[in-house]
Amino acid sequence: MGTPDNAATPSQANAVFIGIDVAKDKLDLARSDSPQVQTFANDSSAIGRIVKWMGTTPIAMIVVEATGGLERPLMDALLEADLPVALVHPGRVRYFAKGLGILSKTDRIDARVLARFGQLAAPRLAEKRSKNQDELASLVVCRRQLNVTRVQQTNRLGATPSKTAKASIRAVIKTLTAQIDALDKKIRALIDADDDFKHLDGLLQSVPGLGPVLSATLTAEMKELGDANRREVGALIGVAPFNADSGKTTGNRAIKGGRTHVRCVLYMATLISVRCNPVIKAFSDRLRAAGKMNKVRIVACMRKLATFLNAMVRSGLKWDQLDVVKKFAVQP
Repeated sequence: MGTPDNAATPSQANAVFIGIDVAKDKLDLARSDSPQVQTFANDSSAIGRIVKWMGTTPIAMIVVEATGGLERPLMDALLEADLPVALVHPGRVRYFAKGLGILSKTDRIDARVLARFGQLAAPRLAEKRSKNQDELASLVVCRRQLNVTRVQQTNRLGATPSKTAKASIRAVIKTLTAQIDALDKKIRALIDADDDFKHLDGLLQSVPGLGPVLSATLTAEMKELGDANRREVGALIGVAPFNADSGKTTGNRAIKGGRTHVRCVLYMATLISVRCNPVIKAFSDRLRAAGKMNKVRIVACMRKLATFLNAMVRSGLKWDQLDVVKKFAVQP
């Protein structure tokens, strides 16, 4: 292990694409201008050497695959050094590899595929996040995981005949509930202590039907909110319909991709909004009157709500300051 070979003087004409496959104990690094793949330890010392070398090399883009958090130290170091790095979903990269006819899968092959993915797919570059942003994201993820476990245990409680087992499950549920409540308080305190978070939270929670869970989730996991257009926001959340047409055949449009966790929380908020938010309820009623299926109607309402939220954040407006809300309020 050592410093990557062929260090070059910075020059945009010779800029290279880098692919880094992350494992628990090692990093495999591939370059677009070399067939070799180099292996480094996945520790702070090796990451420091990689970052130092990249500072003397013209880099077009570094592509790192999301690996359940193992990639975080590397990503933080690259972003801290202001290097152009993209964090990509492993599913996208695997489909890309199959499209290139690469069916074998090893860490070294994955590193080369990542470099090629950066060249051809031009993924979105990651942005440096503050310590508060990382902390909030960690708290939101932890809360979500504990809530999933609580739901699982609650379901087991109803299917367990043993009194002793029921007592144990109830104890687990009680502990999980206490931990979730504690996380809610920590999330609230963190948001209140950060001026940017507090401002965003105030905008989001001004929407009827939108509560602290969705607000915290969007704050932590949708940094693009307000900067992207409505179509991009819909695609990022996974509520944008995609065509499935071929020749004279027009297929059914369906949603796909996006950030599953954000979509799930938005779904729950939308179910509330179609009952208590006058604007979303009216939109839902129009779709129902037009004969739209329930699933189609709810997804359309999710997309509409996401569009409103994006417009609010972009313009710094609360819900009742939106023109569409004002017009709705004065209708007879």
